[in-house]
Amino acid sequence: MREVQATARKLGLDVTTHEIREAADFAPAIEALKGQAGALYFATDPLTFTNRIRINTLALGAQLPTIYGSREYVESGGLMSYGANFADLFRRAGNYVDKILRGSKPADIPIEQPTKFDLVVNLTTARTLGLKIGEAFLLRADELIE
Repeated sequence: MREVQATARKLGLDVTTHEIREAADFAPAIEALKGQAGALYFATDPLTFTNRIRINTLALGAQLPTIYGSREYVESGGLMSYGANFADLFRRAGNYVDKILRGSKPADIPIEQPTKFDLVVNLTTARTLGLKIGEAFLLRADELIE
């Protein structure tokens, strides 16, 4: 969250945070931001993932665009996501398994950062929110969902 806040400050954006501890916390947090926020960013974690459809329904009701770190949220009605491509990460994990099975010590294998990232945009959600997304941005997207 510190990185999100630092980046927002550099861009001249204000950040309001709401701590969500259980599913019942989503509705009041989103309602409190209605008319106050320009968009919502949700950290990717098991609680938000399990409640992604509910979150997107509440956000659409509040007319708030959402951005996430993985595509599954966008497939469930979120506006967009930008994050590591998990299929690529899982494939690359197989390389680690191969090295270990061939005798490498796990401690000797360097840790790798993701190298493939995906931008996914839900055009149906954009239309529902009345948003016009520029063609240059859409051309950069890895996938457009209609």
